[in-house]
Amino acid sequence: MWSYKKRIARDISRWREKGWVTADGADAIAADLEANPGGVRLATILGTLAAVLIGFAVMSFVAANWQEMPKSVRLGAIFTVLWASYMGAAALFQRGHAGLGHAAALAGSAVFGAGIMLISQMYHMDGNPPDALLAWSAGALLTGLALRTPPSVAFSMVLATIWWGMETAQREDVYWQFLPVWALISAAFYWLKWPPGLHLSGLSLSAFVISLGAILGNGHNFDLVLIIGLVLAGASILGEKLQPDLRGLWPKALGYAIIIAFAGLFALQFGESPDLKGFTLLSIAALVLALSAVWWGLTSNNRMALWLGYIMFSVEVLGIYQKTVGSLMGSSLFFLVAGLIVAGLAYLALKIAARGSKEAQS
Repeated sequence: MWSYKKRIARDISRWREKGWVTADGADAIAADLEANPGGVRLATILGTLAAVLIGFAVMSFVAANWQEMPKSVRLGAIFTVLWASYMGAAALFQRGHAGLGHAAALAGSAVFGAGIMLISQMYHMDGNPPDALLAWSAGALLTGLALRTPPSVAFSMVLATIWWGMETAQREDVYWQFLPVWALISAAFYWLKWPPGLHLSGLSLSAFVISLGAILGNGHNFDLVLIIGLVLAGASILGEKLQPDLRGLWPKALGYAIIIAFAGLFALQFGESPDLKGFTLLSIAALVLALSAVWWGLTSNNRMALWLGYIMFSVEVLGIYQKTVGSLMGSSLFFLVAGLIVAGLAYLALKIAARGSKEAQS
């Protein structure tokens, strides 16, 4: 926070000299920065850690004395801690301590899950273990919606993704029931207007789509993953043009679509053992995808696509090198061509940056 304030102060001074910011505006920005000190964030972080530690302390104490405690005392302890967390969260929100309120609600969600496990053990309830995770996820989601606390909804998405993974491992088949659960939690993120939630949703859905390639067609269906990724990428670019009001959604959606498409291409190259011609074509396609992501990131100011393009290009180059290490001449030619392409891309980046600077000054 301190370095951010220092950088903003320098920028304000420069903008003031150029006449872009008035003296009153500069003073207002400085006052706003001072009114939002970094200590609030520190208190939130420490409060969250305290909630996690207290939650573990309570669960450890209860677990250590579980057998000696009467059932009524056990149930009373679980519900007391649970409601104390929720009521404490509500009180903290009411007093304006949102960060600490989120921490208390998250602690309540954790205790809710512990209660499910302990009550099941106490009454010797048998069943499908992933079902307990789904119930836990539902409890965390309801907490997040009732108290409008995004961290609890994020916890719900994590639990739902683990639930899907366990169900998939048990069945060794696609568990389509995950999709409506994913959609419900993603809708909660949208309702709460919490941008980090879009990343959690994107990661979770990407894992589901990529898993299709390893499950369908006896594990040889990564061409489907590639197609889905490309379709989602096209839909994201089109959506950005047709629905610019959702500008916060489309760049993130495009990023995860690129991840899915690249994962499909990479698996087809290094998991399916294609012949030399097929491997060459797939490698060219992967490099084109990576460079296209870089180009789109530069031209549309999509930093996620830009960095993904750099990462994918590096991963692809390393993969090709490992595959062709036996042919040093072939490898050297490949790296020469790749280097020339990247040099051209660097030149393009400079031209775009220079054009943007001229437009800003005019």
